[in-house]
Amino acid sequence: MTDRLSPEQRRRCMQANKSYGTKPEILLARELWRRGYRYRKNVRSVPGSPDICFKKQKVAVFVDGEFWHGRDWPKQQHRIKSHREYWYPKIERNMAHDQKVDIRLQRMGWEVLRFWESDVLKRLSLCADKVELVLRNSQIQHLHRVYQYDTQYDTMDYAAEDYEGWD
Repeated sequence: MTDRLSPEQRRRCMQANKSYGTKPEILLARELWRRGYRYRKNVRSVPGSPDICFKKQKVAVFVDGEFWHGRDWPKQQHRIKSHREYWYPKIERNMAHDQKVDIRLQRMGWEVLRFWESDVLKRLSLCADKVELVLRNSQIQHLHRVYQYDTQYDTMDYAAEDYEGWD
């Protein structure tokens, strides 16, 4: 199948693709904001520059495009008809990079969530629910760590003398 667009039209179309600030990313961010969660966007100090980042809770959210990040790659790669020698390695590099970023963040103690653009567009509420669940679990784990230290003194005696002589 040949391209329906002229080379110049295709060039302009490809140049219009954004690496951040995409519609699905904005929709998910707005939904999380509406639910009361505060975040940073495209944080460069965190590996992979997550689209939505909760630094305190160590949660990184990525919204990936199906074409660029190789959704269902073994089946979809056959749809690419032109410039395969460029696109196959490019998309496979993107997929490998995503895996490296995930591993690096996980080793640093981060929770990584990845959503496909189409899933965010079709099931925005479910995607936001998943982020919310991870954030709540992160808060619960934090509280367990805090109270673990607070309760370490529960078994110790605080007074230096018995209570009987205090009357």
